[in-house]
Amino acid sequence: MLWSLLKIIIFVGLVALLAFGAGFLIETGGAIRVAAGGMEFTLTPLAAVIAFIVLVIVLWIGLKLAGLVVAVLRFVNGDETAITRYFDRNRERRGFEALADGMMALASGEGRLAMAKAAKAERYLGRPDLTNLLTAQAAELTGDTKKAIEVYKRLVQDERTRFVGVQGLMQQKLAEGDTDTALKLAEKAFALKPRHEATQDTLFRLQADKEDWHGARKTLAQKLRSSNLPRNVHTRRDAVLALAEAREALAEGQTDSATRTILQANRMSPELVPGAVMAARAKISAGAKRAAVKIIRKAWDAHPHPDLAAAFAEIEPEETPEARVKRFQVLLRAKPDHPESKMLAAELAIAAEDFPGAKRALGDLPETHPTQRALTIMAAIERGEGAPDAIVRAWLTKALAAPRGPQWICENCNHIHPAWAPACENCGAVDTLAWKEPPESAEVVAGTAEMLPLIVGSLDKPAPGTPEAGVEDITPESAPEEPAPDETSAQEPATAPGDGATGPAGETAAPVEQTAGDEEEKTKN
Repeated sequence: MLWSLLKIIIFVGLVALLAFGAGFLIETGGAIRVAAGGMEFTLTPLAAVIAFIVLVIVLWIGLKLAGLVVAVLRFVNGDETAITRYFDRNRERRGFEALADGMMALASGEGRLAMAKAAKAERYLGRPDLTNLLTAQAAELTGDTKKAIEVYKRLVQDERTRFVGVQGLMQQKLAEGDTDTALKLAEKAFALKPRHEATQDTLFRLQADKEDWHGARKTLAQKLRSSNLPRNVHTRRDAVLALAEAREALAEGQTDSATRTILQANRMSPELVPGAVMAARAKISAGAKRAAVKIIRKAWDAHPHPDLAAAFAEIEPEETPEARVKRFQVLLRAKPDHPESKMLAAELAIAAEDFPGAKRALGDLPETHPTQRALTIMAAIERGEGAPDAIVRAWLTKALAAPRGPQWICENCNHIHPAWAPACENCGAVDTLAWKEPPESAEVVAGTAEMLPLIVGSLDKPAPGTPEAGVEDITPESAPEEPAPDETSAQEPATAPGDGATGPAGETAAPVEQTAGDEEEKTKN
């Protein structure tokens, strides 16, 4: 409000000042005489002022006309002028409109229209860094891979668009199934932009597929530095990759390097069962039995597993069954209610010929959590106690239809693996294998059917306690000694009874397999 009033006052003041000046000039006497070209003009002061203003206006108009003429001449000559800038802005506007229309067509799935709009935008804009990308994506949409690859190669030649071009070529090679070339392109893209998450994921997956565990660990470390992976996930996954790298080193005879990597993996993830088994065996080989016990106990507290029990048995391979039962109490007391602890205690008792103790250790597991292993252990206990064949046959029949129990299963695709692996052999996902029970499937039923000849043969043998067969027929001492597992077998889960599996003392499947072998020998004779 005050500012408006102030402007009005200023305007009135200027008008008054001009009126006062004009009146002053009118009242002023005298004249101004101007001579030009033999002509003489006499002007009053007011007329002289007006003539001066008109002259200034005429000069201004003349300069503008001269500038226009010069601009036209420069335009004709090809120089940049206001006229050229006008036309350039017009072309730019049309080019960006065509580019926008092309992007909308691409989003709508109209590939050919998008390519036409991209070509129009290129004519107006002359910006291949913008239009080539649209052209390549439109060509992919229409299925013209040859055109797409050609355009991506042009993008690679420009430093500003090199990364996009490499990414596009990489995706094309992946679609074609050329993983070797795709891996090289992924490495190139990773070198250009190491913090790009999609590139990191693609490179990591390709390296895992090619079993380049060392390179995969480097990529994983970059994901951590780029904050694209939580630290706890990185630690666990890096331990898995380190184990895979160590297994390759062992296969190549690089024992020292492999041992260092195994122990590093165990420090990073002590609860990882395969790593704990390999680390414990490395300590056993080095004579550090206490360190091996510590490693196994820590892993057992997290996840009881038959491979851990097998490695624990290897610490004292020459001990008696009674001494082994006593030594294993350190594991059994840690997880007394776990099914693995119950079955392990039962197996150890069978090895010591303490069949009532084995039944007490197994408890109600065959009823509450029946698995092939638990039911076969129960059948061995019944035979060891001299039960009739009908009772033994009943337990073995249940074992045929029972679930196999925990196995290595990919949590990403539910594929069942016969042994632990760093990556799923079905979907390729890294660190997705978990030791758990799968849903019943045809694969499990087919596996149990292979037990039938062994079980049928075993039932024809006289029961223990008769003159024809003593207790030693079902004890582990009558079974052939199991060879010491190597580093590779440490990664294999305990298989189901009937597949040749044994517990830490080597006794679980012995009753079935032993009697079946005797029956076959009897038939031959």
